[in-house]
Amino acid sequence: MADGKTPFHNPFGALAGLGGSRPAPADRQEAAAPARTPVTKTVARAVVRLERSGRRGKEVTVVEHLDVAPGDLERWLRDLKGSLGCGGSVEGAAIVLQGDHRRRLVELLTARGVKKVTRG
Repeated sequence: MADGKTPFHNPFGALAGLGGSRPAPADRQEAAAPARTPVTKTVARAVVRLERSGRRGKEVTVVEHLDVAPGDLERWLRDLKGSLGCGGSVEGAAIVLQGDHRRRLVELLTARGVKKVTRG
């Protein structure tokens, strides 16, 4: 223990005082994570249904009749995929999520401002 603080020799210890241009790890995480803005526009209705036909037996949950712009539809898809932990895509004016998420989607959609959610 040469300096009395560390129990072993650190070959990079002398470099810590040089003050490189890299930000601290906490600073990088705050800068990389964009702040999500809550959706303020309310949507009148959404229809949530399970579909298997034409998908080789795989179950997908389809969210239809959302009256949002195509750019907002992509944002809704990204947020729903993150909340549900699944994959998905936008097909036309519908959001398609992999797996059966009908129960959880009702709660998520009402939290996002959908007034009436019809589950099929």
